[in-house]
Amino acid sequence: MKKPDILKEIVAKKKEKILLAKQNISEEELKAKVQNLPSVRPFIEAIDKGRAISLIAEIKKASPSRGIIRQDFNPQEIAKIYQDVGAQAVSILTEEDYFLGNIVYINELKGVVDLPILRKDFILEPYQVYESRYFGADAILLIADLLSKDKLTELMSLADSLGLDYLVEVHAERELKKVLSLKVPLIGINNRDLHTLEVNFKTTEKLYPLIPKDKVVVVESGIKSYQDVLFLKILGVSACLIGEAFMEAEDIKKKMEEIMGW
Repeated sequence: MKKPDILKEIVAKKKEKILLAKQNISEEELKAKVQNLPSVRPFIEAIDKGRAISLIAEIKKASPSRGIIRQDFNPQEIAKIYQDVGAQAVSILTEEDYFLGNIVYINELKGVVDLPILRKDFILEPYQVYESRYFGADAILLIADLLSKDKLTELMSLADSLGLDYLVEVHAERELKKVLSLKVPLIGINNRDLHTLEVNFKTTEKLYPLIPKDKVVVVESGIKSYQDVLFLKILGVSACLIGEAFMEAEDIKKKMEEIMGW
């Protein structure tokens, strides 16, 4: 029996949520509201530290593969721990149905930490880029698998005009080829196949050598130990994005120090 394609389900739900959001606040209203906002915190600059490997620490309550990961879920408290222990940036899941996220979390986090905030969601159209800026994101995730070359170009250009950084995520060689044909400074390699939710570290081993050295590279998913981080550091990866390992830990601070070797 063929496994359901989780990504298709998530995208279908996301399209419904975008329609609802537009009824609440139109794209024209958002465009007007983002005009006079304070400038964003530089995301790429925060994680591009030369020889050291940076940490983008992620906050998520649930995931499609795990269900609820953290019962005692206080995004602001978690963000404060992340900053205190030494993370370079924070990633927050804002997808509502499968990750139990909320876009209002972004501004709540901005109030308690000085780190740049990455909005992790399934961004499909310009409305969500304006929305990200309005709700306080400093950077957004763009998933190459979900977006045509033209759509990627459009969303990146809009993000540039709003001052937002963007992490363009790939999982396969064909997606990487598409991304490398565009001017993308920050590339994410996701070890998780978003269609099946399976994680394979070999994805990084395969794709990383194909990326030009002038790109900032982030590796996502499946990073569970100091050995994993050391492997990525030796490869030359700029940053690792870790969420689940911290979210399921009783003592987040201890787990961060253990995995990062701090």
